[in-house]
Amino acid sequence: MDTALTILLDGLVFSSYLFIVSLGLTIIFGVMKILNVTHGSFYAWGAYAAAFFIGLAANAGWPDWVGFLIIFASAILVGVVLGLILERGILQFMYHRDEVLIVLATFGTFLVLEDVILLVFGVDPYFAFQPMQLLGAVELGGIARDAYGLTLIGLAVTLALGCWLALKRTRWGKLLSAVIFDRELSMSMGLNVTRVYIVTFVLGAILGALGGAYIAPTVSVAPGFGVDVIVLSFAVVVIGGMGSVPGAMIGALAVGIVRALAVHKFPQFELFVIYAVMATVLVFRPEGLFAPVKARKI
Repeated sequence: MDTALTILLDGLVFSSYLFIVSLGLTIIFGVMKILNVTHGSFYAWGAYAAAFFIGLAANAGWPDWVGFLIIFASAILVGVVLGLILERGILQFMYHRDEVLIVLATFGTFLVLEDVILLVFGVDPYFAFQPMQLLGAVELGGIARDAYGLTLIGLAVTLALGCWLALKRTRWGKLLSAVIFDRELSMSMGLNVTRVYIVTFVLGAILGALGGAYIAPTVSVAPGFGVDVIVLSFAVVVIGGMGSVPGAMIGALAVGIVRALAVHKFPQFELFVIYAVMATVLVFRPEGLFAPVKARKI
């Protein structure tokens, strides 16, 4: 029972952080039909910014709880700045181009931003343990767990509920649904699609940066930080269905639980099982488990 509970908790924590990052990726694709490889850079920049400013606050003698404010502020700052630069500087000129060209453009931007990280923050790792240290540990079922990881689960649940309410119960959600259904028709009805694209992309960038910023206190933030997560995020959204928020949640849970099981029972297959799950899903559901229904134009 102890092992099963440990696997469950580890899987939920890993799933939560993957869901936060994948949520931004799938929202951008769902609305804009862009496979944004630069999402890994949003994640890495969010982590670096949070770790850097938390370190500055600690050296200045500020209380550790300020680190939580810095995490969210860093995510917003990185998401807004990088999101606007990428969308207004590159993507707005490529919306009518081939999808492969857009993927190549975002991939090139990802490589550039990875090198800029080295220029800005250097090659030494950053450690921002203060928020995690502040919360300490709790005991669940006789197993000691860090409380910070449990807050990550709570954050993921909050974002999932907030996203569902925003998409289903607000005017903005209805506007997004119209753009997703038919972009040309939405423009002809007077909807400002350009503004919808900007807001969507920036929100997706903030979510990507938030995933990195929130995970920063639990790891050492080092060069190459965003490479692995973008591969795992693509696996999550492919499993769940590109553009589907429920699919991102189910995909993250599947990847997180299976990976945790492999780490504890079959560590030599840790990476293999993730792609095995993805391949199995694609054999039976090529568009993912919860791929949104596509509008059929006549």
